[in-house]
Amino acid sequence: MNTQILLQADAGGGGGLSMLIMMVAIFAIMYFFMIRPQQQKQKEIRNFQNSLAEGSRVVTGGGIYGTVKRIDTTTNKVEVEIARGVVIEVDRSYVFADASSMAAGQPSK
Repeated sequence: MNTQILLQADAGGGGGLSMLIMMVAIFAIMYFFMIRPQQQKQKEIRNFQNSLAEGSRVVTGGGIYGTVKRIDTTTNKVEVEIARGVVIEVDRSYVFADASSMAAGQPSK
């Protein structure tokens, strides 16, 4: 009976290594399916914001669609025309690509 108890104790001793391997595998899965795609998306948005030009169709962080009228690089602000004669000023970091024209594959106006 004593030998049976000792054998069971030895079998459970390797659980630490398998737990470590499992944790590393879970982190790797999270990295490749969650963290890395989010970093790539943020990089695309940053590249778009740096390549803004007058006349680009954009969406602001608040969901307002409009056209870029002027870009002030010293204050990092963008003037966006949301309706004929209505121009708002927003921070450059709150300007995103026009999702509807990009999804449809249409060139921006």
